[in-house]
Amino acid sequence: MASTNQSPFYKQAELKFLNAQTNEEKLKWLEEMIRECPKHKSSEKMLANLKTRYIKLKEKIQTLKKSSKSSKKPGIKKEEIQAAIIGFTNSGKSSLVSLLTNASPRISSVDFTTREPVVGMMSYQGIQIQLVEIPAIESEFYDKSVTHVADSILILIDNLSQLQKIQELTSNLPGKKIIVFNKIDLLSEQEKRKISANLQSKKYNFVLISTETKEGINELKEKLFLSFDRIRVFTKEPGKEKSNNPIVLKPGSTIKDIAEKIFKGFSQKIKETKIWGPSSKFPGQKVSLSHELKDLDVVEFKTR
Repeated sequence: MASTNQSPFYKQAELKFLNAQTNEEKLKWLEEMIRECPKHKSSEKMLANLKTRYIKLKEKIQTLKKSSKSSKKPGIKKEEIQAAIIGFTNSGKSSLVSLLTNASPRISSVDFTTREPVVGMMSYQGIQIQLVEIPAIESEFYDKSVTHVADSILILIDNLSQLQKIQELTSNLPGKKIIVFNKIDLLSEQEKRKISANLQSKKYNFVLISTETKEGINELKEKLFLSFDRIRVFTKEPGKEKSNNPIVLKPGSTIKDIAEKIFKGFSQKIKETKIWGPSSKFPGQKVSLSHELKDLDVVEFKTR
């Protein structure tokens, strides 16, 4: 950019413009150059050129800002119970999430088909579990955000050699981990026994499955539910059958906890509580608000 017969202030602004690291900085120093540029006939062309560059740069900044906003992915709202599925490309993550949930991810043998997390809901014995398929762990699309908050992590592999690498990348994740060895439909019985023995010797929580034949899928569902460390409690109205869908609670929860989960302040309206199931001494036992619940209990409330 020509700077003949320009003031020291213009030259200083021009130098800062040339050394600027961001578009915003460049815009700032272009403004300064326009201010310091002499306003006489011989500099009209230079001033017009500066103003044109200023307008174009400003438009570029605005376009980039709009593009950035539109490209931001919406955050994944964590449901009460959430698990993330991670693994290398083509290990069967999309097939598994499609098999277990209502999601319909694109399934392909092409590497790195999944480029953003896929969310689905899995129904298990009346409760809803949120499953999130994370893009391949070795790809640029791998998203750590969900894995750090998920209650459980399904580590999907189809070769034992993948396990060490994945564990190195996930060692700091707080969620409970289940090793899911996929594609056992391609293995002999002897190969499956060897893999089971290997994983068992290292005391892993694991399951062998095939997304093609569905072998091991029911065992996987059960292991996944157990990994969350939750209890299921059913409610019922006097003279009626228990509800179809249980309320999910943490172990050690009490009658008061379930009442407040149903409706805040509800525990204050309870006149009498009866209970059936593992925590009761006999069917229909009357209990207090401090009574500790167990998995598969049935609770009946009478209000004031």
